[in-house]
Amino acid sequence: MNKQINLSENKPIFYEREIWNCNLGLNISSEQDGVGANFIRPVLIFKKFNKSIFWAIPLTRTIKTLPFYHTFQSVFDDQKSTAILSQIRLLDSKRLLNKIDYIESLDFEDLNKKFKELLP
Repeated sequence: MNKQINLSENKPIFYEREIWNCNLGLNISSEQDGVGANFIRPVLIFKKFNKSIFWAIPLTRTIKTLPFYHTFQSVFDDQKSTAILSQIRLLDSKRLLNKIDYIESLDFEDLNKKFKELLP
């Protein structure tokens, strides 16, 4: 699967605060991976470094209140999503499939603060 993604010509334009379906692949043990044959999972674009590389935070619909989770209201589908801050990953834009939502500015600022609090 990784070879197919790497050979792909897909290079979507993306921005911070957007939520995309992403091909995360099969991961190990407690690492978050996607569902289905292509291991697709929604991720939040947390930090864009250039047109190809970004930090992604996997999302879940499970509401958790621990320090390394951040729950926010989705804009388009009006449901709550939870960012799993401890699972942040550096990804290539070739893994992005389609944009599905975005996070409001104030929620993103709160998430950013919470993430910084986790740093040593």
